[in-house]
Amino acid sequence: MSQPFDRSATCEQPGDIDPELGEFWVKDPFQINFENNLSSFERNRVFLNLGGKTFLEISRLTGADSDGDGRAVVAADFRGTGQMDLVVRQVGGAPLRIYENRLPGGNYLTLRLRGTTSNRLGIGARLTAKIGGRHIYRDQFPLNSYRSQASNHVHFGLGKDEQVDELIIRWPSGHTQILRDVPGNQTLIIDEN
Repeated sequence: MSQPFDRSATCEQPGDIDPELGEFWVKDPFQINFENNLSSFERNRVFLNLGGKTFLEISRLTGADSDGDGRAVVAADFRGTGQMDLVVRQVGGAPLRIYENRLPGGNYLTLRLRGTTSNRLGIGARLTAKIGGRHIYRDQFPLNSYRSQASNHVHFGLGKDEQVDELIIRWPSGHTQILRDVPGNQTLIIDEN
C-alpha cells in the first residue's frame, strides 16, 4: 500500500487487480477507511529468539495475543532488572498494555551515551560488544513509532556471560572509543572521549 502526501491527489489503478487475493484499488487514498474495512484488529504476536537460529511463536503463553488495535510497541527495562518489558500503545481510546518480562533472567549491560563532539545523546553511534566469540551490535537510534518513542538506553543481553570483553563505540563524530573487561549487570553512562 502506498499513499501520497497530497490530499488532493488521485491515483490511477496501475494494472489489473485480483479480488480473489483480497486486492482492491482506491482512487482517492484518503477515502480508504470509508470504502474498505481496514480495522487492523489482528491479534498481537510475540516471538522468542532461539539462539539466533529461529523463532518460536509464544503469543498465547505470554498473554500478549490481545485483539486490541495495537499500533506501537516499546521495549524498555521498566523495573531495573535488566529484562526488557513491553508497552503496547493502542488506538481508539484503548488502554496501554504493559507486559512484564517473566522469562528467566540473564546478565546484561545497559549504556547511556553522552556525546561531546557528537550530538548530546550519541544518536547514530554504532556499538559492538565482544563476548567470548560472539559479537553483539547495537545502533544508538531510539525508535520513533506511532505515538511512541523508545528509550535512549542501549541494552545488551549477555546471557550467562558476566562481562563484556571489549566494548567498541563508534561515535557519529568518527571517534572510536574502546573499553575492556566491562562488568555486566549495571547501567553505565559513557562520555565521548
